[in-house]
Amino acid sequence: MISVEHLSIEFASKPILDDISFLINKKDRIALVGKNGAGKTTLLRLLAGEYEPTAGRISKDTDLTIGYLPQVMLFQDNRTLKEEVFTVFHGEDEARFVAEMDRTIIGLGFERRDFDRPCTEFSGGWRMRIELAKILLRHPDLILLDEPTNHLDIESIQWLEQFLAQSSSAVLLVSHDRAFLNNATNRTIEITLGRIYDYNVPYDQFVTLRQERHDQQVRAYMNQQKMIEETEAFIERFRYKATKAVQVQSRIKQLDKIERLEVDLEDTSRLNLKFPPAPRSGDFPVIIEDLEKTYQGADHAVISQVTLTIRRGEKVAFVGRNGEGKTTLVKCIMDQLDYLGTLKIGHNVKIGYFAQNEASLLDGERTVFETIDYVAVGDIRTKIRDILGAFMFGGEASEKKVKVLSGGERSRLAMIRLLLSPCNLLILDEPTNHLDMPSKDVLKNALKEFDGTVICVSHDRDFLDGLVDKVYEFGGGHVREHLGGIYDFLRTKKMTTLQELERKSVATTTNSNRTSDAKADFAAQKAQAAAQRKKEKQIAAIEAEIAQLEQEQATIEAQLNDPQNQTAELFQHYDHVKHTIEQKMYEWEILSDI
Repeated sequence: MISVEHLSIEFASKPILDDISFLINKKDRIALVGKNGAGKTTLLRLLAGEYEPTAGRISKDTDLTIGYLPQVMLFQDNRTLKEEVFTVFHGEDEARFVAEMDRTIIGLGFERRDFDRPCTEFSGGWRMRIELAKILLRHPDLILLDEPTNHLDIESIQWLEQFLAQSSSAVLLVSHDRAFLNNATNRTIEITLGRIYDYNVPYDQFVTLRQERHDQQVRAYMNQQKMIEETEAFIERFRYKATKAVQVQSRIKQLDKIERLEVDLEDTSRLNLKFPPAPRSGDFPVIIEDLEKTYQGADHAVISQVTLTIRRGEKVAFVGRNGEGKTTLVKCIMDQLDYLGTLKIGHNVKIGYFAQNEASLLDGERTVFETIDYVAVGDIRTKIRDILGAFMFGGEASEKKVKVLSGGERSRLAMIRLLLSPCNLLILDEPTNHLDMPSKDVLKNALKEFDGTVICVSHDRDFLDGLVDKVYEFGGGHVREHLGGIYDFLRTKKMTTLQELERKSVATTTNSNRTSDAKADFAAQKAQAAAQRKKEKQIAAIEAEIAQLEQEQATIEAQLNDPQNQTAELFQHYDHVKHTIEQKMYEWEILSDI
């Protein structure tokens, strides 16, 4: 479908991607991963035709169609939701597509009453869903998605996972949602230091393979650095000694010929987030009874008859489809909205609040240091540079202007402000949007160790897993309490729905649960066997690739024996084949040990 050949691109003389090559085949579902700023969005825009490469080329099949959903879009229309979505059919028989349109739009979280609403009434996140619906309904040969889950709730993310798994389109997507990547993709391409590493495995297996590759690269890099230092020391020691002139010149030539290894040595362990000890609050930080909130001009309450109690030390999640009132209730707790009913904040409760748009509220003209210095008071001002260093804003990075920071860097900077004054109730509204996976892990660990109370609004299942012990589900204007973690909630919700549909008695339900357990055991065994077969197929495929690559390597070596063939292009191709063989061997070794 698409062949990327020796592609390079640079901005302001700074290389972003350097001589990368790979193929996208039909029905590939590829996760594109890498640190913030590595070039993931740049690669998507190159494939979408929005950028031209500095060197190399992108070859596409004739009549190939591409659907691209960027992170940020401009919207300039006054059509209704239904009219806007129908524009993808270009005058075709609309009746043939009504059912598919309904399934897609509802799957992405809209309701039928939204169909005739002007698109201008929807927020930016909902507008992105409209664009995503248009792409999915167009059935392009290749779907490019840049952080699609930032605007979706858990149910919509699960729907999108299933859609992509069943779609005939190839998919290349960027996401920081680990569970989404594992469920929606089966191949992982990493961008690091301008190069790419292509793994024919889902994200979790990639993490294992990448760590092994990275460890070997670090060892090779450190060995080379030691050799270079020893060689340079020899040259410096005997540079002016006539009896050593030949050896010195030999060592100088040796250094000139060395292909310097590069490795990403960024120490993410420096990103060390720890919330200050929480001052003791009353036993019940939040008590709500019969709370109702209706926005002016709306024909129904966003939330009504909400009654809940959050105890000191609990970590709870607010989940549900967008627009069901999660952020509304948070704003009521923050006393930013009026409401009907009773809401009591407990004794000595000090709230730390991270709003959904917190990162975008930062002043772009201030530097990183000024942003923190502006809000810091007392002795903490003497520790600003230490705090910034812990968040990987040390040295020159502290003098960067906020406007040049990536989304993840802005989120990290906004998070620092929560550290400046001790609190005992943390309220976080979608804190992981734009955070990369290492940063999310650091935040999650810090929240688990926090000895206060946490309310977290999030659609990120992997982030919530192991963090929260109670889930509040928002839907239909009501809030339901579920004890247990996020996956307990998802399983319970499915079981509850079945019980309500079938109206089974307690005894029947018990028997049904036993049958379900047996079915689950069988399903687990079946899945394990399928996974083993899949792994064996992957190993066989890699072995075949290695054999083919080694044959190609031998052919090139034979060609290089003739001085007339020793061109820069052939040496470059030889290095590329060697690099690919090493990568495939890493994959084979890890898969064989799993």
